[in-house]
Amino acid sequence: MTTPIDRADWHRYYSRKRVTQQWMQVHLLDGVAGERVLEIGPHHGFVTALLDNLGYQVTTLDIRARTFDRPPCRHIQADLIDLDPQTIANHDVILCCETLEHLPWEKVVGVLTMFRRSGAPWLITSVPYEGFQIFLQYYVNRFTFQRTSQFKKLRFLKDYTPESDPLGHKWEVGYCGYSLKAWETMLRASGWAIEERQFTAPTRSVFHRLRNMER
Repeated sequence: MTTPIDRADWHRYYSRKRVTQQWMQVHLLDGVAGERVLEIGPHHGFVTALLDNLGYQVTTLDIRARTFDRPPCRHIQADLIDLDPQTIANHDVILCCETLEHLPWEKVVGVLTMFRRSGAPWLITSVPYEGFQIFLQYYVNRFTFQRTSQFKKLRFLKDYTPESDPLGHKWEVGYCGYSLKAWETMLRASGWAIEERQFTAPTRSVFHRLRNMER
């Protein structure tokens, strides 16, 4: 039995701007064959519920116990760095979004390789993206005016400062030493072929749909 869900934290985390990022995780499954999905880092289960509603057989994995009871599904509590690939075998897709940046950069290639060795034909990833970008959005009617804007530049000249939380971000793509090219080189070096790349905003992430080159 999990602990009761923190509704205030749920509403804080699943903000209006973050919904597009969560939707993209499910969108990239469109056209991918298979029913068995391993979702890594489910947090409060927003994407888990979408996957369950779509009829996928979902298993979740996190370093912590599950924080939600619905939808019911198998949960693996484990550290990705020490995980035996056989523990996560027999999945058609691994969904690992907004998780890998919480691991040391030098450990990530080992985790990506472990995913490949599990035998999953597909992997969908996302990590924060802080490269040069401009985002503008306006909504106007006779009663309201809403504006959202972002402008990110020159992050590639700056070192990334890891978050103080031990489980926080250790790196983000776009900063000095963590270019998109370096990230995609790591993905390929781990045995994954890049089939599709997408970006989201205003929650700034870069997504990849990846195919296991051994399958």
